[in-house]
Amino acid sequence: MSAAQGISIPVDLRKRLLFTLAMLAVYRLGVAVPTPGVDGSAVLAFFQAQSGGIFGLFNTFTGGALERFSIFALGIMPYISSSIIFQLLQTAIPYLEALKKEGEHGRKKINQYTRYGTIVLAIIQGYAMASWLAGSTSPDGKPLVMTPTFGLSLLSFKLVTIITLTAGTCFIMWLGEQITEKGIGNGSSMIIFAGIAAGVPKGAANLWQMMSTGDLSGAVALILLVGMIAVVAAVVFMEVGQRRIPIQYSQRGGGRQSMQQQGSHLPLKVNFSGVIPPIFASSLLMFPATMAQFVDKPWMQNLQQSLTPTGAIYNVVFVGLIIFFCFFYTEIVFNPNDVAENLKKYGGFIPGIRAGKSTADYIKKVLDRLTVSGSVYLSLVCIMPGLLIDYFNLPFYFGGTSLLILVGVALDFSQQVQSHLLTAKYDGIMKGVKIRSRRVQY
Repeated sequence: MSAAQGISIPVDLRKRLLFTLAMLAVYRLGVAVPTPGVDGSAVLAFFQAQSGGIFGLFNTFTGGALERFSIFALGIMPYISSSIIFQLLQTAIPYLEALKKEGEHGRKKINQYTRYGTIVLAIIQGYAMASWLAGSTSPDGKPLVMTPTFGLSLLSFKLVTIITLTAGTCFIMWLGEQITEKGIGNGSSMIIFAGIAAGVPKGAANLWQMMSTGDLSGAVALILLVGMIAVVAAVVFMEVGQRRIPIQYSQRGGGRQSMQQQGSHLPLKVNFSGVIPPIFASSLLMFPATMAQFVDKPWMQNLQQSLTPTGAIYNVVFVGLIIFFCFFYTEIVFNPNDVAENLKKYGGFIPGIRAGKSTADYIKKVLDRLTVSGSVYLSLVCIMPGLLIDYFNLPFYFGGTSLLILVGVALDFSQQVQSHLLTAKYDGIMKGVKIRSRRVQY
């Protein structure tokens, strides 16, 4: 193999990368397609006036689709909310728990129910947003809806908006599944990543404009830049951090050879659940806060004011949900009893720990401590930028959740690319190697 061939991108990886980029490009094009019947400039002015509240956070996750009120205004959040609901129901409903244990068939069935739940949530949120837009005006008094009816007054704006937003959510859900299956990375996470990353140039331009107008001094901007680099470095360090539990395997030699031991380790990540807890927590907090915007009741308005991203109640609930989902997600995807059973089956053991239940208890104890550390780390990263904005009036563009998603998804993406490269390299080494069988003569 020549040097040029050694550094070339494998064909399968190239196809997956191009497919992922194509799907993300389609998503970004859909963000620019407006929902029929709305005044784009009036809607943009209205949402820019609400950028500091829950709508600003929601708009970040949708990649600017909400402030344009495009066909993708709901984003991928209904699908994520539906996934959360069905993951919680798997521990409460015996039928879903039995499906989970059926393997691939059960997983497909649960995914099908998750899609149905996504449609239901999209219809509910679409109706709420259509009802609210129909009675709202921009800051200068212009109505947000230009066309209240369509098709000789046969179709109302609410019905058309519900159908459009639900179809847009279903299409985004399909794009995410296609990226997961035929591309690189988790499709839902990649779509959220693309939406957040699309706002980076705008944030850089705003920072430069503030420096140009004198609203922000160069020294403060430099401190912010160094601080962001330090935070990114800290996030990368924590995301790749591991606790390696030593494992030894016993192998009995043939004849008079004594038992030999081979060393290995069981890697457990410090942040075992990754970016899932902040995404789930943000999705759950967005749903009631969004509903509060559309219900004209005093107690709902008080709830909406309490659930602003810089409010104390929001941060307390947010931290509580992050901690809950850290333990919940870890409990679902990692079973210490199964790991201990597999180690015992293949002759593996942890030095100083009895095989079986004692090994499972030890792994569970280590994992719980790591989960506590990981949840504290996630909570600090997610709420610290909001506290800086609220108490010190700093122009911090990225929220902690957004920064965590960007770094976490980028690391997962690079790891999957490296995995494909290693697979292609191994296949290249094995290509042309002939394994000749040996005949035993008696």
